[in-house]
Amino acid sequence: MPTALKVYVNVSTNDLPRASSPGDYVEMDLNVDKIIFSNGSAIVADGLPIPSETNLTYAGAIISETVPVNVPKYFLADASAGILREIHNAGNQNKRYVVCFAFDGLTSAEPRLELWDDSSLTTVLLYSLGAGYPEYSWWKGVVTTDAAPGTDWLGTTLAGDATNRFLWLNNGAGAIPLTVAKDLYVNLKIVIPAGAGQAGADLPAFAVKWL
Repeated sequence: MPTALKVYVNVSTNDLPRASSPGDYVEMDLNVDKIIFSNGSAIVADGLPIPSETNLTYAGAIISETVPVNVPKYFLADASAGILREIHNAGNQNKRYVVCFAFDGLTSAEPRLELWDDSSLTTVLLYSLGAGYPEYSWWKGVVTTDAAPGTDWLGTTLAGDATNRFLWLNNGAGAIPLTVAKDLYVNLKIVIPAGAGQAGADLPAFAVKWL
């Protein structure tokens, strides 16, 4: 049987691995669930119905003219339950067990996480992905399988598949495929540059690749 992947999100405040605290995690339906990045509001909050695009826009992070802004709130839009589940440990904080990529067997190449405009996985033209300049992407990620990321972690700027624009999920820089079933963890955040000239509802595609 080929190796399969499931993605789980920690929706508790506990910073614990899925193996020891499975009830803290919700499996994503990769066909319909989404991760939402927001300032939050009275109606964009944990346990409330999945909001409309208009309500999400009103709850968006406010751009600063002078300093970068770390988006403060992260939610799983759980389509089967019809509600938002806050991902409490995500973002610019020293938390380790946030998003779990659960592989059920070995791989012949190290898995990697990439961000693209859409499921064609060909371009990074979205404004939040740098509008064609991946080094200016707002999206940051850090592998946390082996250790917590630290306070105000920098991580990797994510956009496309160029060198240093994606995450090697086994922390091996491409050199460590999986030899057994293993849970791999990352933390994610959005950092909006000072004076960003555009805001909107970008919907980049997350792609995990392995052989």
